Amino acid sequence: MEKRSSHGGKRLGAGRKKGSSTQEPTVVMRIPESQQQLVRDYIQMYKSQQPIVALNDNLISYPSAALQNHSYPLFSSKVAAGFPSPADEHMEKRLDPNEFLIDNQDATFFVTIEGQSMIDVGLMPGDKAIVDRSKKPVKNHIVLAVVNGEFTIKRLGIDANGRPLLLPENSSGNYRPIIINEGMQFEIWGVVTGAFRRF
Repeated sequence: MEKRSSHGGKRLGAGRKKGSSTQEPTVVMRIPESQQQLVRDYIQMYKSQQPIVALNDNLISYPSAALQNHSYPLFSSKVAAGFPSPADEHMEKRLDPNEFLIDNQDATFFVTIEGQSMIDVGLMPGDKAIVDRSKKPVKNHIVLAVVNGEFTIKRLGIDANGRPLLLPENSSGNYRPIIINEGMQFEIWGVVTGAFRRF
């Protein structure tokens, strides 16, 4: 009688644990070692639908899980610089910065701007760009995109052949459009809806 091997075959407790999958078929991939944490964070973000990702030494952050409502005076007078004069003390209304900046809290995260390729639209190095994953990107939107593993913020365009273009906003001529060709890794992570900075 042939002796049965103790190796191979179905074993008690083997296989994927319940609840450990995204309930979709999976594939095996090879990724650069340096990108392991980014991929793990992205998968976690996908599963939980929370923007908890890390990018280039934590350049991505996200709103507090429970934004508190805080409103401050918004004066109706427009001023070139300085504070409204005593003659214009009446307030138009109160402004909640969270409500003003964030359309969809669960789909919003912040990116720290590096470089000067978008300075003509007011995105300066060190600014925090507001990215909304729930908005559908269309031509002329400013988007956060991944191209061949590198993150970039550019204006979305379409060339004469229907290919996506990522356009810089810097009139110096030092930055060229990125043409997305077949075979390139390309994904849009979200639409940039605004930015803020602290002086």
